[in-house]
Amino acid sequence: MYIRKDDQVEVIAGDDKGSPDSRKFAKVLRVFPARNKIVVEGVNRVYKHMRPSSKNPQGGRLSKEMPIDASNVLLVCNKCNRGVRIGHRFSAEGQKQRYCKKCGQSLGDVGPRKPARAAAAPSKA
Repeated sequence: MYIRKDDQVEVIAGDDKGSPDSRKFAKVLRVFPARNKIVVEGVNRVYKHMRPSSKNPQGGRLSKEMPIDASNVLLVCNKCNRGVRIGHRFSAEGQKQRYCKKCGQSLGDVGPRKPARAAAAPSKA
């Protein structure tokens, strides 16, 4: 999955996408890679009705965000100032990074830097 926690994303599908001129930009709160879902701040809000209890004698409704599919958002490029498709490449230092397919700007590194692997030919003994 190419989206990570604290990324800025643009919602492109679903009830919260808005019009093409004013799409909603929001921050990713949680990521569920196994289910290919993400929780985005202020998107896909639902009400959970709380029964009165000793902790909460009033009861009431609790508003919370629910997960949406990761395919419903695009990562935001700061240079393009919109949601863009992304690719993966290796920097000169050997670090894997995400980049904007439209302008080529780096969108951040992916994971820790791995040591260079030596390409040794297997010996025939």
